[in-house]
Amino acid sequence: MENQLAKSTEERTFQYQDSLPSLPVPSLEESLNKYLESVKPFANEEEYKKTEEIVKKFQYGIGEKLHQKLLERAKEKRNWLEEWWLNVAYLDVRTPSQLNVNFGGPASHIEHYWPPKEGTQLERGSISLWHNLNYWQLLRKEKWPVDKVGNTPLDMNQFRMLFSTCKIPGISRDSIMNYFRTESEGYSPTHIVVLCRGRVFVFDAIHEGCLITQPEILRQLTYIHDKCHSEPDGPGVAALTSEERTRWAKARDYLISLDPENLTRLEKIQSSLLVYSIEDGSPHVTPEDYSQGIAMILGGDPTVRWGDKSYNLISFSNGVLGCNCDHAPFDAMVMVSISYYVDEKILENEGRWKGSEKVRDIPLPEELVFTVDEKVVNDINHAKAQHLKQASDLQVVGYAFTHFGKKLTKKMMLHPDTFVQLALQLAYYRLHGRPGCCYETAMTRFFYHGRTETVRSCTVEAIRWCQSMQDPSASVLERQQKMLQAFEKHNKMMKDCSSGKGFDRHLLGLSLIAKEEGLPVPELFTDPLFSRSGGGGNFVLSTSLIGYLRVQGVVVPMMHSGYGVFYHIRDDRFVVACSAWKSCAETDPEKLIQLIFQAFQDMMQLMNAAHL
Repeated sequence: MENQLAKSTEERTFQYQDSLPSLPVPSLEESLNKYLESVKPFANEEEYKKTEEIVKKFQYGIGEKLHQKLLERAKEKRNWLEEWWLNVAYLDVRTPSQLNVNFGGPASHIEHYWPPKEGTQLERGSISLWHNLNYWQLLRKEKWPVDKVGNTPLDMNQFRMLFSTCKIPGISRDSIMNYFRTESEGYSPTHIVVLCRGRVFVFDAIHEGCLITQPEILRQLTYIHDKCHSEPDGPGVAALTSEERTRWAKARDYLISLDPENLTRLEKIQSSLLVYSIEDGSPHVTPEDYSQGIAMILGGDPTVRWGDKSYNLISFSNGVLGCNCDHAPFDAMVMVSISYYVDEKILENEGRWKGSEKVRDIPLPEELVFTVDEKVVNDINHAKAQHLKQASDLQVVGYAFTHFGKKLTKKMMLHPDTFVQLALQLAYYRLHGRPGCCYETAMTRFFYHGRTETVRSCTVEAIRWCQSMQDPSASVLERQQKMLQAFEKHNKMMKDCSSGKGFDRHLLGLSLIAKEEGLPVPELFTDPLFSRSGGGGNFVLSTSLIGYLRVQGVVVPMMHSGYGVFYHIRDDRFVVACSAWKSCAETDPEKLIQLIFQAFQDMMQLMNAAHL
């Protein structure tokens, strides 16, 4: 009886899903007022007046009708945004998603027991895989704890998308296949796919009802590695996933028409727990400099990534590990969760395997050999060439600022995330001499299937403060007051956005209703200030806090003349990574990071001076 009681009181990972509140629709008036406030830094008086008139006209005209229709939609759906967001932000996008949409980063094992070291690739990879499989089992058994803020549970649906999930290309829209099931729901695939030198292998993670051990995984990986390094390379079918989406959809259809068995092979990859990549490269990575590791994970060899997989676990020949993930099915916090779990386990076990060395007689990995012809080989070569060309244009820098971190900012009563956002505003202002419209991710997981909302960090208050920092006649007190006003504004926006009171997704919803009703695009969305302030995916700064744990990653910029800025915060440091395109003459990610670090020092000095 006691045992049964313990079982029933233990929280299950997905138990609150049915009781989460629906995603609310904000009030139209509030959303439009917030929008007007957000365009101010980018307008002169005349432009602002014009936009104000457009907004008023929208509010009392077509906007009101669209808003009513949105409210009707919200009555029928627990999350009125979910399907739209998935389509507009991810599945309808036709650019190659492996480089332009996926996120990735190196694991932080390099900071403790696993610094780069040749000859460690397979051993480390098998230990990491074993811990990843344990996490998978915790999810299957629903024993992974529910994320909460205080006592309030957050939506956990995205955790279902981590394993056995894959995007499938379509001619005009992609789709997502999710094969994961919890134990109580039934069967879930148990095989892992390994990509090495253009070849594809598969083996099962379960043998005789239990997980295979690290020495058994090592045997499988060694078999694959040695075979691939002593025989010719495979065709590299995986490279097709790095292609422009419609092109990949057509290439995939052709591949299947060539041999129906090719579909069975594709489905084996799609349904696999994860894809494990054996890379030949050796990125230089240190606890202070993550740049090369991030660059090689985002833009590395496309023949050993399945770009559409929700989870590619990548191992380099010097024992550096990392991940590359399709962004469509989940946001980075899911990856942060598993990455941190694995890193903690590696720390706990001093980077070693401490279990049995016994290797059972398990079946050897099976190779999936695709039927290809000259057309497929040409498609693969085209995909590789376009991927490597675009990847060579990507510049990524990732450094640690180690003078202080969360501890000191909190001691000064400053929110650490807002601290970084304002430092970024000041850095951009100093580098480019103008305000930089900025997208910061807020999470809306208080609500059913909630994902994200946009916090527009470039506020009137932030710019007033930036101007005072550049004005030699401004006093320390004035600068400090303006900074604290900017902090207050940002903190309030973040709170609003997380509680369903942001405005960007609301405006997106209204524009999509107009489109679905076959109405002309409302003037609000064609107004030059709409895109100049970031609307329609035109944010010069695309940013996100990855969290307060040892996990770092990056996404490419949202636009050609922009930056991707991603950071995590620890007690004693800020780790900041920045991406930009080399072919854009005016962006300089190296300089931007240096100026962010300079801004950290300047802001702390302001606080110290005021305390004296």
